[in-house]
Amino acid sequence: MEKFLLLAVFGIAMAHLEGVVVVYLRKILGINDSQSNIESLKNFSKQYIFIEQTREVATIVMLVILAFLVGETWLDRIIVFLWTFAFWDLFYYLSLYILIKWPSKLTTIDVLFLIPRPWIAPVWFPIGISSITIIIITVLLLTSVL
Repeated sequence: MEKFLLLAVFGIAMAHLEGVVVVYLRKILGINDSQSNIESLKNFSKQYIFIEQTREVATIVMLVILAFLVGETWLDRIIVFLWTFAFWDLFYYLSLYILIKWPSKLTTIDVLFLIPRPWIAPVWFPIGISSITIIIITVLLLTSVL
């Protein structure tokens, strides 16, 4: 259980770091704090889209490597990845809200990923999936199934 607590803290720290990067990117690119990412995506050059895609790949690679370092079996690695990803995704939105009050509501539309093409959905969707993932894994851990 201690391992999963530390992984949660890692995911939260990673989320805040990414949130800070996104705040800076929004400022540099002239995106208003209340503006949706979907509106600004139309104005991004292909170069910036590619750079953002490389950041997304790097994030997933870090989570996969962490899962391989921490997990002992394939199932354990998948669970470690999903657990850490869920905390990262959930607290990414919390970090953005604390820093710039974005998103202003759960129905705000966001660009979730750019790979292989833009995934667009209201922020309640990734928050809901991440929350359900954390709850399911917690129940499995507490019932000693994992």
